[in-house]
Amino acid sequence: MLEFQNITKIYESKNKQVVGVDNVSLKINKGDIFGIVGYSGAGKSSLLRCVNLLERPSNGKVLVDGIDLTQLSSSELRTARLKIGMIFQHFYLISQKTVGENIAFALRAAKTPKNEIHKRVKELLAMVGLTDKEDVFPAQLSGGQKQRVGIARALANNPSILLCDEATSALDPKTTLSILKLLKQINEKLGITIVLITHEMNVVKEICNRMAIMQDGKVIEEGAVYDIFAQPIKPLTQEFINSVVSFEIPDEILKDVKGQVIKLLFKGEVAGEGVISDTMQRFDVKGNFLHGTIEYIQERPLGIFVMELQGEKSTVDEAKKYMEQRGAVVEVVKHV
Repeated sequence: MLEFQNITKIYESKNKQVVGVDNVSLKINKGDIFGIVGYSGAGKSSLLRCVNLLERPSNGKVLVDGIDLTQLSSSELRTARLKIGMIFQHFYLISQKTVGENIAFALRAAKTPKNEIHKRVKELLAMVGLTDKEDVFPAQLSGGQKQRVGIARALANNPSILLCDEATSALDPKTTLSILKLLKQINEKLGITIVLITHEMNVVKEICNRMAIMQDGKVIEEGAVYDIFAQPIKPLTQEFINSVVSFEIPDEILKDVKGQVIKLLFKGEVAGEGVISDTMQRFDVKGNFLHGTIEYIQERPLGIFVMELQGEKSTVDEAKKYMEQRGAVVEVVKHV
């Protein structure tokens, strides 16, 4: 398990102090794919770099499997860092070395016996789907292939934690999906805990099981990805969710509606049931769909619909109550 306890990181300049991370506490369980989301300057990169003490916290503790890294000696910290892999947005491959040599470099740095290095390089290349690229130089690779080399290098010393610093931000959408699929396979196959920072909610939606939202150095919301997508609390979280699934209804459309506009949320298996059609048949109300979709998060359906209900107020209220009894969350967007 990875745990941050009251982590604060303060950057000193000549005239002022800048708080990069402000008293953050988080628990990331073994095997999690944990997303840390925020805009530039939110503190997410600073927090990530505190994991392996590339940034030493000004205050607080970083615990990996119960061991506080901030209390380790230099030699102990070097050993601990071998179990924390890291991949970057811009790859940072050595251009003068081949793919195989880039991966071998990480193994030599960890003093891996020479007779084991070549075998391990072959294993890692197979894992990331680059078996035929061992003798190729980075300049001959696509962006996605370079990131696969970066992932192989990060996995070289069998880490228990993999840190991803905007690992897909420089990639096109199709390549991003292939890299995320690879990371998920690695997580499932090796049980590695992945901590991923990003400003892209699609990335979190695709592979993360838990997440935290950061703003001004603080964690403002945290929890299961499914739950946060279903019912975001903070305005910033709602803004991020709306970047993936938007349900803003134009004012011009709302001006023309004659009934009550409601937003319906269906979680899990309820999303696939005919709750709305059953309601229309059971009650003397007319329904008009304005917006709707079913998203799949962690392979669980999440249905969100905006619709207009027309009819007698008492009947509309009964219809809403019936949908709530069937498992829907009902929010009134506009009263009659």
